[in-house]
Amino acid sequence: MDGLIPGGNPGAWRAAQSPDAVIPGAGPSGTPGARPTVKLREADPEDPPRYAPEWLELREPADAAARAHDLLDPLRIRLANLPGKSGGVVIHDLGCGTGSMGRWLAPCLDGAQHWILHDRDPYLLHFAAVASPRTAADGSRVTVETRRGDVARITADALRGASLVTASALLDVLTREEIDALAAACAGAGCPALLTLSVAGRVEMTPSHPLDSEIAQAFNDHQRRDGLLGPDAVTAAAEAFSEHGATVRLHPSPWRLGPEQAALTEQWLRGWVGAAVEQRPDLRARADAYLAERLADCAAGRLRVTVHHTDLLALCRPEGGAS
Repeated sequence: MDGLIPGGNPGAWRAAQSPDAVIPGAGPSGTPGARPTVKLREADPEDPPRYAPEWLELREPADAAARAHDLLDPLRIRLANLPGKSGGVVIHDLGCGTGSMGRWLAPCLDGAQHWILHDRDPYLLHFAAVASPRTAADGSRVTVETRRGDVARITADALRGASLVTASALLDVLTREEIDALAAACAGAGCPALLTLSVAGRVEMTPSHPLDSEIAQAFNDHQRRDGLLGPDAVTAAAEAFSEHGATVRLHPSPWRLGPEQAALTEQWLRGWVGAAVEQRPDLRARADAYLAERLADCAAGRLRVTVHHTDLLALCRPEGGAS
């Protein structure tokens, strides 16, 4: 489903959703009928989805608040100085989901922009396109093109002519080889990369609970299954981009969840604890009691959660230029 689509209504896709009782959240536990978004490699059709559209919608405001604004100035400077970009910039958004990155970033940048949205799910690609912004920060036009495919296999040829590569919550579901390939593709195309909201492996809760650290460790171990890097991904990506000559900047981008984010906190808790139990079934009895207690704290407005993430900006050397 490739096509050139101008921006549209950010809420247009919601009407097509049928809400689930439990939304797949921090872990890969799925619900019947939920649609996958970031499907990184060929997999069994019966594999549960990693994320559901409802989860992506629920987390979007927290993502927007968490992303590192301090990385935008060096990015703007690089984009302004890229050779041959007087006609506007071309931005590839990998694993775009419902398009939240574009809705956040496009209005922060001046000049005409053409976004190329990559995902495995044509349904999500459609709604990401129609919900994209129409205008940049200075009123310039924003257009969108969609490409269905495996973002873990992106190449320098696919990125030829790109001004920027973006992604959200992607690095931690890649293997080391896939991260190396992504860094090589960006370096080969001579374009910077803004890769946001990668899990850092740390969670803080108030009030604390004796089981917090054990659940967190089991979740982190779950994130590392099947060769995925999970909380080790940002370090691996920084190393990979540096080895390809890029200047790398890292900045924390934590979710800070309080009573106003109770719906998100509830779904995150269910996914976080569910993944921990999937990793360590011996935790189930204690984890069930823990989850019930935490959900009660959340419903009563007592629970505050900081979920740590890291944003990465890699300033690769432009083709024919210096870094």
